[in-house]
Amino acid sequence: MLRGLGRWLRAAGYDTAIAHGGASDGDVLARAARESRVLLTRDRQLAERATTPVVLLPSGGLQAEAAVLSAALGIDWMHAPLTRCLVDNTPLGTAGAAQLARVPQRARELGGPVRGCPTCGRVYWPGSHVRRMLRRLADWQASGSR
Repeated sequence: MLRGLGRWLRAAGYDTAIAHGGASDGDVLARAARESRVLLTRDRQLAERATTPVVLLPSGGLQAEAAVLSAALGIDWMHAPLTRCLVDNTPLGTAGAAQLARVPQRARELGGPVRGCPTCGRVYWPGSHVRRMLRRLADWQASGSR
């Protein structure tokens, strides 16, 4: 239920596990405890059962969730932007030759770092989507996620 927020936390550089749909409450709680994670949830009953730190989030959308996280955990939205794979959470490395070959020519001409995920093989380059993402992270940082 918080996949979007989880991806934004990864975009900010945080090691973020996202529960897969269909995971039982017990599995989610056990993983949070096993990995010493802060549990983010909108589910009050799940929050009450947690033995790890928990942040109960509002259901007012991404902006509201980000604001609560900023206040509750002091999230630095510019912690290490765009250094983790948004899909599988792996720290990104410099793209190899095979990964660079998959980047469109126009994107290679823009310059900037091209990063690759060593786990899933996805390639990330600084296109217009990256500028929009960085702007959102910077706005959240500057405003405390207003």
